[in-house]
Amino acid sequence: MSIENRAEAVAKNIEGKVQETVGEITGDPNSQVEGQEKQDIAAAIHLKEDLKDKAKEIIDKA
Repeated sequence: MSIENRAEAVAKNIEGKVQETVGEITGDPNSQVEGQEKQDIAAAIHLKEDLKDKAKEIIDKA
């Protein structure tokens, strides 16, 4: 597990949530979409790190 990658994902998720919320408040659909995209990227980073952790766990057991 890469702490740096997880931290990057958390930061990107927060950034995306803020941007999406600002877009909702201002009525800017582009900001809403961009914010959601950032959240999706963060989720993908977390998934990648989870898969790496699981693979390492399986290899360590072998």
